[in-house]
Parts: sequence; structure tokens; C-alpha cells
Amino acid sequence: MLGHPGQPVTTEEVELDPPKAGEVLVRVAAAGVCHSDVRYADGELGPGYWPIVLGHEGAGVVDEVGEGITHVEPGDHVAFCFVPACRACRYCRAGKPNLCELVTERGATGMLLDGTSRLRLPDGTILKHGLRTACFAERTVVAAGGAVPIPDELPLWQAALLGCSVVTGTGAVRNVARIQPGQSVAVLGCGGVGLQVVAAAARAGAEPIVAVDRAPEKLELARGLGATHVVDASAEATPATAVRRITGGGVDVAFEVIGRGETIRLAWEMARPGGAAVIVGMAPEGTEATVPALDFLSDKSLLGTYYGSGDPAVEIPELAALALAGHLDLSSAVTHVGGLDDVEAALDRLRRGEGARTVLIVDPALAGYD
Repeated sequence: MLGHPGQPVTTEEVELDPPKAGEVLVRVAAAGVCHSDVRYADGELGPGYWPIVLGHEGAGVVDEVGEGITHVEPGDHVAFCFVPACRACRYCRAGKPNLCELVTERGATGMLLDGTSRLRLPDGTILKHGLRTACFAERTVVAAGGAVPIPDELPLWQAALLGCSVVTGTGAVRNVARIQPGQSVAVLGCGGVGLQVVAAAARAGAEPIVAVDRAPEKLELARGLGATHVVDASAEATPATAVRRITGGGVDVAFEVIGRGETIRLAWEMARPGGAAVIVGMAPEGTEATVPALDFLSDKSLLGTYYGSGDPAVEIPELAALALAGHLDLSSAVTHVGGLDDVEAALDRLRRGEGARTVLIVDPALAGYD
């Protein structure tokens, strides 16, 4: 639990109400620690999110369902989806459930879709649900669309990555950039999400794939997931120049997976005339990025994306099937494993740019982690 930005995340006993109609109670098996959790913990996304139970990337087993739930039942394995789309607003009807208006509205309050919380301290203090999921916990209540059924055969400690880093990175490649075989790609930032961008670009047949990061260990992970070239940004005075040199003038698509104004500009500089920069990283509130306006005359595009820009409820099961078939390596992006008491250490590693994904094993027997 996080009481206020700047304070350490602590493990506390809290009260969890049962699911209401249209909600699901899930016993959490494992949860991934994402850089978005750092943004919340450090107060970089604006006021009003605290006190809060963090965590939005994870998987578990259904314990109980509320009235009207038909897509899952107790005992089912599920991955969390932090955009449980309403399927009725203008964006949902237009095929953009990742931009669901109801989810966006409730997200600003830290509440579930009915505008209330299921979490409170013993003294009655209401707690917010981190990205409507709050899975840094033994159990959590989520909206119906927040629990996506997945095959029982997939270990839940690996499935924990599906609902954020994997669907986000894959969607940026497939739904936004629409990478075709032979297109060139640069990935700026090779943490948990960036590695999934690398892997998705490799599956799409991109060539070359240039991974850019300051951490040599993350560059090696990127090589293992399909990067053909790496650029150590700490050793290069101008990483964009290095990428242009490797690719003969710039890449077709440069993915920024950090969320900083200066790295957005770098991604823009890495893209060739006629190419695009796709901004995947979540930037702190108030961050601005600038690019030379004259460059638009070279047909370059600056593209945004949120949560893979697709339909996570459909894509998460597809990605789970890919993993089971051996076409999606989930475990290689995991550099650290811990328990609920290790959240603060995991956040600190992300602040220092160390490692890729930390997976918290909440229930070892359910998680299937040996």
C-alpha cells in the first residue's frame, strides 16, 4: 500500500469487500512491477490517487463472481486487464476499447467502474485501486473485463506479464506501426515493455532491429529476443547518429519506450524520411516533447499509443496461446523475482534503470514458479 507519494510502499492488512454485480474476486498468483507503478508511487501523474494499493499487471485464479458474470467461474485462470472496457461508449463502439470513456473517467478517481472502492483500512479509510486492478495483494476485486480467461497450462508467474508489458509492446508493433517483413526498427528503452516491442518486431519479420539502452544487461536481453544490433546510449554521444549509421539513414519505425521528452526527440531523429516515431512510454504529467516542424515535410509521423491500441480482451488470450505454442518467450524478460515485501526494492531498481521485469510471487503454489 502507498499512503502518499515519496513514502515507501508497505505491506499492510486491509479490508476487501466481496464483488458486486459485474465484478470478479481473484486470488492473485503473481504480479509484475511496471514503470507505470513508479509514476504512481512518485506522484508523477498528478494528485488524487492516494492512498492506493498499487499493481496492474498480474494473473491469478477466480475465487468468486458477482451477479451477471458468465465469462469466468471460480477456479478459472485469468490475466488482469486494466482497461475493462464498457463496450457501450463511442470509443468502444468505434473499435477502440483501449480508450473507453467510462474507464478513463473512473481511472482519474482510482475507483472501480461503479465509482466506489472495495478496499479500505481497518479504520475505515478508503483505498484507491491502482489502475482499477490493485494486484499487489493476495486478493483483488476487478470489473468483469478486468479478468481475462487464459489456458490453465500457462504458468501464472509468466502469464502475469500478458496484461501490460506483452499486450502493450505487441500492440505497438502490430496495431500502431503495423510492421511488415523487412522493415527496419529501433527500440529506445529495453525494459519490460521495450523487450516485448523487440520480440514483437522480430516475430513480424523486421530487419534490422536496433535496441538502444544505457544498461548492457538489458541490451543482451534484447539480443536474446531478436535484436540484430545494439547501441549503448551511455557510450554514444549521439545514439540517433549511431542508429542512422547502422541502418543507412534511419529506421522505418522508432519506438520510444521510456516516457521522457528528450528520448521522444531521439526516437524522432532515428526515424528516416517517410518513417515514424511511435511513443509507447508513459511520461510524467507536464512533460513536453518538441520536434523540428520542418521535418514534417519529409513525411515523418509522430504516433501515440495506449495499451497496445487494440482490444486487450481479445489479444491477451491470443498471446497466451502464442506462449503455449513456444512462439512467445515470457520468462526471458524476467530479471528479478520476489514477494509482496519486495515491491519497494523493485520500484527502486526501475528508478535506477536496472533490470527488466520483476515478478512478485504472491502465491507460489498457484504461480507455478519453481
